[in-house]
Amino acid sequence: MRKSILSLAVAAAVLVPGLAAAQAAAPSPLTGNTTLITDYRFRGISQTFQKPAFQGGFDYAHASGLYAGNWNSNVSQGAGFPGGNIEMDFYGGYKKAFGDLGLDVGFIYYYYPGTKAGVTTPFSPVNNKTGEVHSGKVDNKEIYIGGSWKWLSLKFYDSIDDYFSTPGTKNTYYMDLSGNYDLGNGWGANGHFGHLKFKGMSNADYTDWKIGVTKDINGWVLGAAYLDTNAKGNCSAPAEFYCFGNTSGMESKDAGKATLLLSISKTF
Repeated sequence: MRKSILSLAVAAAVLVPGLAAAQAAAPSPLTGNTTLITDYRFRGISQTFQKPAFQGGFDYAHASGLYAGNWNSNVSQGAGFPGGNIEMDFYGGYKKAFGDLGLDVGFIYYYYPGTKAGVTTPFSPVNNKTGEVHSGKVDNKEIYIGGSWKWLSLKFYDSIDDYFSTPGTKNTYYMDLSGNYDLGNGWGANGHFGHLKFKGMSNADYTDWKIGVTKDINGWVLGAAYLDTNAKGNCSAPAEFYCFGNTSGMESKDAGKATLLLSISKTF
């Protein structure tokens, strides 16, 4: 569940043929990123039982607009990943700029090595409307299309299989409206508004929103953001859908509860 990593260009100096003592900066097609954050929130929902996450990945961008990448994070079994504790995302697509306008289309695969769900296995994906429980590995496949204008972007994600292996939820979709504005002197402001339509489920649709600031200090980006959702996660009996348990199953929390996120990230 790839999100919330700043993409900064890395430049390398190269000699310009035919021009003695002249140099020019050429962007590297391969970049890496790493982040430490107080809670991994995917579409507003905690994936780490409201505990810190260490995240990182690599991106390759070709001059034609084609790109591919990988991103990884620790996760909690209680978020629906029985037997797993790592998320690995693999994605590829095409980006093109038309002046201030931009287009982005692609595919993303979410992989959770070691997961093995089943009827008698805690934290297995279950359809809360039909009672059907998933058996086997947990994963997710989505296609997406997005457009941008200056510092605003709008992206649509559609699950082409059962959404994170929850039975009967194919074509669950998510809308993501985001903005990232450069305030100057290394400061930035960002905001986000998203909505999930969880197909075939009961009381599982929700909206999430976020507002935050960033500060770039010598390439290290510090971030602070307030995030909230209207996801139903009350843990009082009967517990609602977004009430997640910890690995031992002895404690539970509202996974969509409002929070302050603090982070430090680096692109290289």
